Amino acid sequence: MNTNNNVIRDLTQAYDADPEQLHALQARLAGAAADEGILDIAYRTIDSPVGSLLLAATPAGLLRVAYARENHQDVLQLLADRVSSRILNAPARLDIVTRELDEYFDGRRHRFDVPLDWRLSAGFRSTVLHRLTDIGYGDTASYADVAQLAGNPKAVRAVGTACATNPLPVIVPCHRVVRSDGSLGGYLGGVEAKRALLALEAPSERRLRG
Repeated sequence: MNTNNNVIRDLTQAYDADPEQLHALQARLAGAAADEGILDIAYRTIDSPVGSLLLAATPAGLLRVAYARENHQDVLQLLADRVSSRILNAPARLDIVTRELDEYFDGRRHRFDVPLDWRLSAGFRSTVLHRLTDIGYGDTASYADVAQLAGNPKAVRAVGTACATNPLPVIVPCHRVVRSDGSLGGYLGGVEAKRALLALEAPSERRLRG
């Protein structure tokens, strides 16, 4: 633990350092924590067309994507409670997903390739979320359609709950699930975020109803 203690001491002494120095110290802390096997969850925040997004990942894959309206600090606390308290702001560990999201928001990526850690979903909710990638880029499906895909046509309300509690929005495209009449329905990132994502993916002639 000596290396980690030295980095922590350096970081403590650097509160008045310039941002580049702090960034370098943070990178050292992340590296030391990883080397000593004490980093279970790495996180960072990024700016996007739908607001600030929190990204969190374990060695198994991307664990969480959270909108600002979910309160990032609350999300981190929940991850500490449910998964591990060994959490660190380690942006470099999320460079790949950040790049893929940038490509998606630029219209250059239609599907994501990053590994996912599904541990925050279970049971029928997990079944629903795993089927959402069957809805292609630029397409939508109704809650009833997804219930059918998930093997329980009567579980329309449960599909809505699964989408509302999706721990990996944008990456796992619950925004592509709409009401049977074509209207948007709810979205954990807010209706405007859902509208923006569908507009990004939609052919230019498509008109969305709110």
